[in-house]
Amino acid sequence: YQADVVPVGKDQMQHLELTRDIAQRFNSIYGDVFTVPEPYIGKVGAKIMSLQEPTKKMSKSDENPNASIYLMDDPDTIMRKFKRAVTDSEAQILYRDEQPGVKNLIDIYSACTNKTQQDVVKEFEGKGYGDFKIAVGEAVADKLAPLQAEFDRLSKDKAYVESVYKKGAETANYLANKTLRKVYKKVGFIAR
Repeated sequence: YQADVVPVGKDQMQHLELTRDIAQRFNSIYGDVFTVPEPYIGKVGAKIMSLQEPTKKMSKSDENPNASIYLMDDPDTIMRKFKRAVTDSEAQILYRDEQPGVKNLIDIYSACTNKTQQDVVKEFEGKGYGDFKIAVGEAVADKLAPLQAEFDRLSKDKAYVESVYKKGAETANYLANKTLRKVYKKVGFIAR
C-alpha cells in the first residue's frame, strides 16, 4: 500500500522493523520503490496485559476465558471479567510497576475514557478496587457498544458486506500489482 505510517502495538514493532529493513535494502540497491513506513503507537493502551496474569500480555489464545476481553463480549460478560481481574492486597489505586494488575486496569480505563493515568488515580483516590473494576468494565462496555451495534447492523446486510470486501480486494490487488510492476522493472524481470 506504500503507507507512510502504520498503526502497531509494541508487540508488532518487530514485524514493522522487518518491513522497514527490507524496503530500505531494496531501495538502496534498486532505487526508490518502497515507502519506508514509520510506526504509529498510541500513547495509551499500546500494550494491554492479561486480566488474570497482569505480567503477561492479553492474548486471545489464553486458555483462561477471564483473561481477555473480546470485541463481541456482551456487557455482562465484560463486567464479570473485570470484577474477577487480578489486583493485589494493597487496596490503593496507584499507577506503579509494583501493582501490575492495578496499573493495567488504569491503562485500560485511561484508553477508554481519554483520561491520563494521573487523572484516573485522582478520580479513584480513596475508593476501593470493587468500585474501580466496575468503572473500568463500564468504560470498556460503553466503548465497545457502538462497534457491536455496527457489527450487528452489518451482519444483517450480507450483500453489502460482500460488496465492500470484493471492492477492497480489487483495490488491494490493483495497488499490489502496481508496486509489483515497479519491482519487476527495477530488477529486470519481464512484466507479467
